[in-house]
Amino acid sequence: MQARIDYLKVAPGLIKSMLTQVEYLRQSGLDEKLIALIDLRASQINGCAYCIDMHWKDLRALGETEQRLYGLDAWEESSYYSDRERAALAWTEAVTKLGEGHVPDEIYEQVRAQFSDKELADMTLAVAVINSWNRLMIAGRAVPGAYVSPHAAKMKKTA
Repeated sequence: MQARIDYLKVAPGLIKSMLTQVEYLRQSGLDEKLIALIDLRASQINGCAYCIDMHWKDLRALGETEQRLYGLDAWEESSYYSDRERAALAWTEAVTKLGEGHVPDEIYEQVRAQFSDKELADMTLAVAVINSWNRLMIAGRAVPGAYVSPHAAKMKKTA
């Protein structure tokens, strides 16, 4: 596959605006691994190979197990995830799949039991941001495989 669009080259302001949202999320107080799990699950749903590669590598570098990553597609049937993670994954799927209907009240109630209003707002932004990245990377045909997690580089420096 060959990339169609080099967004950084042709629209650096677009990338800067997206990275501003990513930076906000990093400082939001949501757990970094939870955001990366949300990113990976939405990317799986959307079929974004570039983002799947990126977030899988980020999660591994953050210490996530292969078992939990391989089981993510079937998270509802797996015992590997906490109630908080299950709520976040349900929210991620509902917000990502808006074309299939609105976010159901029962999912909202499940999420409200695990997250504060601010956390829910930030998590909703996290889902919206990864869905935007997925659409940009899929439309631009970003080529997966070359991404190196900055977390992996940090881990090597401390080893």
